[in-house]
Amino acid sequence: MTLDEFLGNIKSTMQDKAMLDPGYVPAELFLREYEKLVDQSAMAAGIAVERENGLVSSYKLDISSYREHDEVTAYLIERIVKTLLWTYGGYKIYLAVPQKFAPSIVGAYKPNGARAFDAKFMSRVYEKPFEVTLIGIAELPGDTQSGSSVGRHLDGCRIGFDAGGSDRKVSAVLNGAVVFSEEVVWHPKTAADPAYHYKGIVDAFHAAAQRLPRVDAIGVSSAGIYVANRTMVASLFLKVPEDEFNKHVKDIYIRAAKEIGDVPLQVVNDGDVTALAGAMDLHVDGVLGIAMGTSEAGGYVDIEGNITGWLNELAFVPCDMNPEAMRDEWSGDTGCGVKYFSQDAVAKLAPAAGIELDPAMTPAEKLKVVQDLAEDGHEGALDIFRTIGAYLGHTLAWYARFYEFYHVLILGRVTSGIGGFHIQNCAREALLNSYPDLAAKVTLHLPEESSRRVGQSIAAASLPEIAGV
Repeated sequence: MTLDEFLGNIKSTMQDKAMLDPGYVPAELFLREYEKLVDQSAMAAGIAVERENGLVSSYKLDISSYREHDEVTAYLIERIVKTLLWTYGGYKIYLAVPQKFAPSIVGAYKPNGARAFDAKFMSRVYEKPFEVTLIGIAELPGDTQSGSSVGRHLDGCRIGFDAGGSDRKVSAVLNGAVVFSEEVVWHPKTAADPAYHYKGIVDAFHAAAQRLPRVDAIGVSSAGIYVANRTMVASLFLKVPEDEFNKHVKDIYIRAAKEIGDVPLQVVNDGDVTALAGAMDLHVDGVLGIAMGTSEAGGYVDIEGNITGWLNELAFVPCDMNPEAMRDEWSGDTGCGVKYFSQDAVAKLAPAAGIELDPAMTPAEKLKVVQDLAEDGHEGALDIFRTIGAYLGHTLAWYARFYEFYHVLILGRVTSGIGGFHIQNCAREALLNSYPDLAAKVTLHLPEESSRRVGQSIAAASLPEIAGV
């Protein structure tokens, strides 16, 4: 069976099709159909990724022993490797698969390979050379997770800082109550001098500190990837040259906090803080946050109420197994979340909806045009959001392979207005029809933007624990 034949079988039988995207093949349905190929002569296989401090996340599966399934098997293995990397993060891949499937994976992650972007990115995040190693299934390392109970600490005098791409927000929080909050427009993505960013951060810290009798802790919610409070990759510093980034940005929050005093500091990706804010507001755990804006952002609070330290870069996690799906300009890969849960998704679907958008418009302007049409009842515009909802329902079932969650926060500019309700409703419908077991235990939430912004500042402030208070 060829890959094309296998994909065709799925498309012909799947329920809850993405109405404006007939080529769409959900990753979860692909794996479920593949599992039907596996018989008693199947071979056990596994993949693991290792990140900082020897932490490991793994995935085990049975693969078909029939040679005629090799093309499908190879494709599935590669997609799972990619999913593990961008869900959990890692600089080392362990492949417990038959030898014949290894060369294509090893080659893909070499400097000139199809996944060179991924390898370079992970090397930068974890400051180690990227590796792919073939092992036996008995040698597959077990999971060694390190959930951290950061957050939900509301005692004492705290500063909460939220660094966004267009504005920065800071709050002074006294025993859980916001006594001061300020939002300032800034332009971090266009500033090449890191002194601009540093001054903005320090000014915000000082503004909040002046409203408190003392400062016991500082919590930071910031777009990007952070390891031990250090900035590893962040679009906020997009224009900063690499040498200046290494000198002045990696420890920017650590240095800024010392301007206030020697107090506990915790810096966390803003997606995780958003999930934490939702968990605090709903008084629940097991929360997956999905923000649909310029890109797709993810955040996660596990069933123990912990932030995991996983990468959660859902924009680069495959969700469509069609090799002919739209290619992401940044990573060069196809079928990844950024083209399904973002402004790009709206623009991608517009032609099929009969909507012509001016190519000179920015993605945000294109989104606004489609949202205005949807508010006026334009069926094509509404179909765009219904299609995104179908994408979401199927993709949540795929995410559930790698995350354990009971609540999903649907966030971001794409979800504003009537479009958000169609996304939510169509996602529920896809879950109910195709994945009823998951639908029975998962609740989808569409929070009000105003309440989310307030909750974010308190959640950021709550990140560090204060010893002895």
